Amino acid sequence: MTEKTDLFAAAPQLMQDWQRTMVALHHAASLEPKLTALVQIRASQINGCANCINLHAIEARELGETQQRIDLLAAWREAPCYSARERAALGWTEALTRLSDGSSLESARKILQAHFSVEEQAKLTVSINIINGWNRLAVGFGLWADPAAVKAAAKLLAGRVAEVA
Repeated sequence: MTEKTDLFAAAPQLMQDWQRTMVALHHAASLEPKLTALVQIRASQINGCANCINLHAIEARELGETQQRIDLLAAWREAPCYSARERAALGWTEALTRLSDGSSLESARKILQAHFSVEEQAKLTVSINIINGWNRLAVGFGLWADPAAVKAAAKLLAGRVAEVA
């Protein structure tokens, strides 16, 4: 059996701050919740993060996302069920998540600009960076979280963020 590192025990303040940033972004109603969930799933698929795919697929279904659209995310370019706005977000997600692959960042940015305001572009980009960070923490340390526990912790943090704001 491999010993797991509890990041919240190892660096509690840092991990709480990291989680608080994620919750604050979502609490600020930054983008459509279903779109955010799709972006989180897609980045997690690219990064091979089973933990985050599981968490965000559950979240997406709770938000009313269809199983078909979740299942087709890996082939979103060929699937007819995504809007132009969703395609722009998914393209941007892939471009940022695969920076070292030499993806066409400029092309993805132009498509993004056609469908998102400057503020939305910033919020989407921060969201993509946060999920990529969570993917790396989860994959790097072999994390597997209970979705109910994550949801309860996020709800508690959202309350704290609202009190501060």
